[in-house]
Amino acid sequence: MAESSPSSTKARKTRKQSIEHTPPWMSSSSGPLTEELQCSICLDVFTDPVTTPCGHNFCKTCLNKCWDNSQTCNCPYCKETFNRRPDLKINTTLREVVDHYKKKRPEKKTEVLKNPEVLCDVCEERKQEALKSCLGCQSSYCETHLEPHLRVAGLKKHKLIIPTQLIKTQKDVQQMIQDRTKKIQDVKHSAEVRKRNTEKEKAAHVELFTDLICSIERCLTELLEMMEEQQKAAEKQEEELIEELEQEITELKMRNTELEQLSHTEDHLHLLQIYSSLCSSRNTRNWSEISVKTDESMETLRRALTRLQDTLQEKLTLTVSTDLKRMQQYEVDVTLDPDTAHPQLILSDDGKQVRHEHIEQKLPNNLERFDPCVGVLGKEGFSSGRFYFEVQVKGKTDWALGVAREYINRKGKITLRPSVGFWTVALSSGNEYWACDDPSVSLCLRVKPQRVGVFVDYEEGLVSFYDVESRSHIYSYTGQYFTGNLYPFFSPEPNNRGKNSTPLIITPVKYNK
Repeated sequence: MAESSPSSTKARKTRKQSIEHTPPWMSSSSGPLTEELQCSICLDVFTDPVTTPCGHNFCKTCLNKCWDNSQTCNCPYCKETFNRRPDLKINTTLREVVDHYKKKRPEKKTEVLKNPEVLCDVCEERKQEALKSCLGCQSSYCETHLEPHLRVAGLKKHKLIIPTQLIKTQKDVQQMIQDRTKKIQDVKHSAEVRKRNTEKEKAAHVELFTDLICSIERCLTELLEMMEEQQKAAEKQEEELIEELEQEITELKMRNTELEQLSHTEDHLHLLQIYSSLCSSRNTRNWSEISVKTDESMETLRRALTRLQDTLQEKLTLTVSTDLKRMQQYEVDVTLDPDTAHPQLILSDDGKQVRHEHIEQKLPNNLERFDPCVGVLGKEGFSSGRFYFEVQVKGKTDWALGVAREYINRKGKITLRPSVGFWTVALSSGNEYWACDDPSVSLCLRVKPQRVGVFVDYEEGLVSFYDVESRSHIYSYTGQYFTGNLYPFFSPEPNNRGKNSTPLIITPVKYNK
């Protein structure tokens, strides 16, 4: 066997290292690899790929759009539903693979399109390069065949453009067609998702109301049975009273007969002997104190309605809890804007807490700042979609919070009303809760909220408030019309000599499984 030379051995090692450096699945720029690197939503190669908790990959933008258009967050591929919206991080390893693939794959005639040669549509034998394209004739012409458009009066009115402009316009139109075709797919997909969600909700609602109907029927049956038992007991008591009365009547008649006989006797000694026994008091009831009820006690009905109310409250709490979990998926990071804060408001360094102190800070009196209204806005505004945030109000006697339009009056006396750009709820005097609507609505809350959740659906015109800990609904503004940005609004209200010194605190959502 011939021995290999050092140089050939080195070359083989070099080639081997080169081959091993590129994984087999990256050695080809086409074929099955394309499908592995393809987003199942946009059907294109991944852009900023992210991985769901169930292990499937999508473009970050595609998945966010899909979830923004859905009431629930689930995997578009396997339909697994997530309790909270996952925090999407770019899969850097997969992105590197995608970038390598994009560099290796053919450019698909990109070079030809960079400098396209448009040929004359009139030339028959040897096509000449077109000098101009006519939008009226929908044709391109070389210098020779363009001459009639420069000479004939009717043709001179036609609009002539550089041929490459026509190609660019055509490409733009094709891109618009592609974009709209993709949009149709998105709309159809959203419609399918919405239809599935609607069917699920319809089934859940039917189950809920069926349970309520069963509860009502059960309460009614129990109520009627109890009333029947009470009726039988009353009838038995009445029969016993009548029997006792009839027995006493018989005894009284006998005494009456004896007295009648004595009234005709002439034996006075005998009369004196038995008269005392006939006139002595018998053990009889005082019937004037005994009466028979003719109407049914309302206590039985009250107890039945109370049980029904408890069942309804249980179902309502469960429903609100489900809605709240869904809304919490739209949590946003809210930070207070110091440029809008009243001069007597003290903000924490992280911009998550605000309290009032009777100390006037030297701050610029800019138009954005509230004064004298003790308020502050969040930094980021929202002009579409849904968003949610939570605020701790524990330990306070007065507060107001909600959302406000960007262009609102921030100087002078301000009345919190939707008509002037505020959608809020408030606490005053420690126990008086209000929805600052037009007009204000007094709220009767079962428990005192410690943490309030605020949910906004911009397109739906909805602002809802929830007691997070008791999982109960506080108030909703519905059918509103929003324009421009909406900003989270906070008012810790005056300190009140230390009685209301506790800050309002923007808190992260605590997800309950």
